[in-house]
Amino acid sequence: MPTASTCRSCSVTGPRTSHKPRRQWRTAEHQPWAGSNGFPAADGWYAPTTTWREIIKAATEVGRDVTPHLQNQPRYAHGELVARVSPLYAYLGAHSVEPRHPVPGSKGRRLTWNPVYAHGTERSAKNAAGYRLGMTMTEWACRSLLGLGQTQHLELGGPIPALYDTFKPKKKLPDLWGRHEAEEMYWLIEAKGGDVGLGTLRKGWAQLAAGSKILGAYAHRTVLVGASVRPGDDLFLTIDHDLHPGQPPISPDGSGIDEEAVGPGNLEDHLSDSDDALIGAARAQMLTYLALRSAPASQLRTVPVAADRTSRRRRTGLTTPLEHDGLTLAMRADARGAALQAEQQTLRAGIRSMGLDDFLTCRIPGTEVHLGMSRKLFAACERLHEEDLAIARRTPGLRAEDEPSFDQELSDEAQEEQRLTQRRIFREQQEEARPRLRLLLRDAYERGATSDWSELLRRPQEPALDLEGDASLLEAATPETYLAVSRYDLPPVRA
Repeated sequence: MPTASTCRSCSVTGPRTSHKPRRQWRTAEHQPWAGSNGFPAADGWYAPTTTWREIIKAATEVGRDVTPHLQNQPRYAHGELVARVSPLYAYLGAHSVEPRHPVPGSKGRRLTWNPVYAHGTERSAKNAAGYRLGMTMTEWACRSLLGLGQTQHLELGGPIPALYDTFKPKKKLPDLWGRHEAEEMYWLIEAKGGDVGLGTLRKGWAQLAAGSKILGAYAHRTVLVGASVRPGDDLFLTIDHDLHPGQPPISPDGSGIDEEAVGPGNLEDHLSDSDDALIGAARAQMLTYLALRSAPASQLRTVPVAADRTSRRRRTGLTTPLEHDGLTLAMRADARGAALQAEQQTLRAGIRSMGLDDFLTCRIPGTEVHLGMSRKLFAACERLHEEDLAIARRTPGLRAEDEPSFDQELSDEAQEEQRLTQRRIFREQQEEARPRLRLLLRDAYERGATSDWSELLRRPQEPALDLEGDASLLEAATPETYLAVSRYDLPPVRA
């Protein structure tokens, strides 16, 4: 179900003193969003359209990296994924609308809070839902609309190794940072969600100003995204931003100007060009990797997708809905014909000779979301997991099962600071290993192309190859990942 989110983009140098929009989006003349590598040329009202799949993908990839604590307990990755998507399913609904100024691509539906949120939810739960909505829609806007690369949580110290200790966790700092390759600068990003008013946005600008002061010597952009929605209203976004000139960004290992440009947007579009893009893509998919690795064999399957990554061309966003991928659909039909007279193992080899790859997938328990990835990315994630596990083993107290009981006299804030210190130690060791990881992950990625799934999963049998498909699923893919949602479990349209 395509859904439309109205987005207002405005260039600012600080908090605005005027009132933020509420109902103007219903009467203003909207322009369609053109391009996905930066801000539009002029401030104004824009209506980019998207899919629920794109929003769910953003939800699964944004926020704190919890994988350091899951090295020996990968099954808990399922729980983290549930926590990221369940508030969206629980509290979001949709309106049917007839906009005064229709925009191409819109299907006449806009997201809103559903009656469960409006009438049956306590304030603390509403605050949690607003946080998750804000983080998700900020990730979607920055990456799918504005061409930002992978975001990272700022609590681990930001982009400059020399400044890690300056980004103190007790300070009121923005949520995320990323690197925009087309602009060649860092972005500091603050996400706000829920009933976002002027006071909330002022607090966001104060957080961005604190982060900008620390990063001031380097060229960066501060970006404030407000995902604003109230019961009975439609979800819309405000995007305010400010530009700060300075020094160019440094390489990921802190060794000076980066000579290996990753390129704009999705890291997966540049895996053949950049070892650092491969490291970043593997890190971004570690939750999905751990979920796949720990799933029972009966829950795993592989789905055929065209091996030619360039066939999945996207006008906007990160994913290609597979109903728009004509090459994959045609090849699947041919493979189904061949399946009538072939054994499973022979068929799997046959579809690869036809130009199909089979991505490993599973349904995340407790949701109707299916996640998956290619064998090449899975192999790279596996190698990265092995290296991360070695770090965890030599870092006392990092793994959840090794942590001593916390002193009951410590406040929640003090306990959180202890855990944050552990995560920072882990991150620093990851970055120290980056030069070695470039070679290790590249080798694993290339070898993965010719590996069987049974070999990668270290199980005697191959997962079932699903050529029939599931008519209840809406599928999407990126160059190396797969995502599907149930068409019967989308945000319901209010009567």
